[in-house]
Amino acid sequence: MALESNERPSQPIAKFESMLKTDDVYFFDAEDFEDIIHHYLNNGKISLGKKAIKIGLQQHPDATELKLLQVEVLVFENNLEVAESILDALQIVDRNNEEIYVQRANIYSKKDNHEAAIILLKRAIELSQGNIDIYSLLGMEYLFMDDFQMAKESFMQCVAVDQQDYSSLYNVVYCFEFLEDYVGAIHYLNDYLENNPYCQVAWHQLGKQYFTEQMFEEALAAFDFAIISDDTFIGAYFEKGKVLEKMGKYNEAIENYETTVKIEDPTSHAFLRMGKCHEKLNNDDLAKYYYYQTVHEDPLLDKGWLAITDFYSRKNNFERALYYINKAINIDGENALYWKKCAGIHVALKNFDEADFSFKQTVELGNYELDTWINWAEVLIQNEDLPSAIEILLQGQEFYPEEAQIDYKMAGLYLLGNDPEQAEARLVKALKSNIKKLSFFKLEYPKEYNSDWAQNIIAHYKNSA
Repeated sequence: MALESNERPSQPIAKFESMLKTDDVYFFDAEDFEDIIHHYLNNGKISLGKKAIKIGLQQHPDATELKLLQVEVLVFENNLEVAESILDALQIVDRNNEEIYVQRANIYSKKDNHEAAIILLKRAIELSQGNIDIYSLLGMEYLFMDDFQMAKESFMQCVAVDQQDYSSLYNVVYCFEFLEDYVGAIHYLNDYLENNPYCQVAWHQLGKQYFTEQMFEEALAAFDFAIISDDTFIGAYFEKGKVLEKMGKYNEAIENYETTVKIEDPTSHAFLRMGKCHEKLNNDDLAKYYYYQTVHEDPLLDKGWLAITDFYSRKNNFERALYYINKAINIDGENALYWKKCAGIHVALKNFDEADFSFKQTVELGNYELDTWINWAEVLIQNEDLPSAIEILLQGQEFYPEEAQIDYKMAGLYLLGNDPEQAEARLVKALKSNIKKLSFFKLEYPKEYNSDWAQNIIAHYKNSA
């Protein structure tokens, strides 16, 4: 039974939760149910939200807003047909409710019909007289369609009304970046900062745009203003460190990275950057220390393991480099970069069988870069397996059909394999593709390049070109 008013909890949520613990039934206004449901949905407590919707509709079976919240949950759980049937019934009663169009748009979005979703959201905006939340949804639909220009304009509408809507501000900048309109982003953020001079988020984003445009002094100033606006803003210190590092001011960069560690728990990225700076300063012991700290903090950060590996490779300590790249592979054997680096180290150690296996793993894991094919073929040449080297280059040519470097290398291989007809065809094709890369052939096969056979082909091509 319902309690008397003076026996009921004062707050709707506390009152609702008290009711769930007993067999008593409390009465709530429809608006109270809306607040309760929003509270649970916003906090990810979907089951409690559904329970509140069920009880709310038992007490207020004709409440449109409660039914719309029910639809929202149904859409979230992909019960789209049920959601649509409820919306059909609601639209007969209230065809000018913008939330009905919003939920229909969500359903179309779930079905990847973003064009239809956009049409419905535009209608919802008309009915709501410019509800900014709907503009945000519209922007997301344009993002799904990769229409970054229209997405940018939609999110700009949100920021124009609520300049504290940092989510939309980030999305505006993201669209500028995807459109590679960094100058446009700079102008937009400067205009925004005219009205919001202490917005650390905008200063931070402005600094990143200046950095992209290699306007380093301006970037430093922007990050300094971000720090003035919020002296605990880790992102600004970190980005400022990257700028200083780019400018060769490694000690100052280290100071900024160290500040991020003092403000909050250390991150692998900060340790990595400090290691890079110390290596530039020839502080090898400190560089190693921070590289080790990097992988200790995040064993799955490939950049950390690669940094240690490269450190030892630069010192020509390939045995040590091999030890660390193997540790990385043991942690993540599906990382193509690890295998490619491992292949290069084996080449330096003249372990050509192991290098062959590593390159095979590299390609199988999806690395199809040109130098992967070229270097793998070279390993097979060192193993005196010319047919396999040619086969590898033919595979590489499927990805780089017009790459002259492959044809020059194959021309040499066919010569070494006593197949002058194929060698001539490849050399002519390479010359037609890019005669400027003829130096590659000269470097790789100096004896063959200087032969009468090759010089006659080259001279004939130049005379006929």
